[in-house]
Amino acid sequence: MFASKNRGTVIGKGLKIVGSVTAEGLVEVHGQIEGELHGTSLVIAKGASVVGTMTAQRIVVDGNVEGPIRGGDVILKSHANVAGDINHQSLSIENGAVFEGCSKRATARLDVVQAGKKNEGERSARKLSAAE
Repeated sequence: MFASKNRGTVIGKGLKIVGSVTAEGLVEVHGQIEGELHGTSLVIAKGASVVGTMTAQRIVVDGNVEGPIRGGDVILKSHANVAGDINHQSLSIENGAVFEGCSKRATARLDVVQAGKKNEGERSARKLSAAE
């Protein structure tokens, strides 16, 4: 009755998250995120919105993104609307997609999960320093 496979994390259509989201595996966004999004594989569905930084080994965008994208394989589907720079190993842009920004090809493999954890550690250290 229930699938035994872990299908990843889904951010539903009516959900808005403000802050940092870090997950291992697939993250599907159907709602809204304002902040940072880190995962192994990210899918931004048609009608979804991300305002902030995205980092993953594989990123598929069919919705709206404002902010930088850092990924291994980046695919902009036909309904994608991206305003921000993209650092990538490979970039595919389908007919109909809108991309305003700079594209830069990276030569080294991206260590996504570690990059997300490092950013979280730096933010925590800054918060502690500010509180003192």
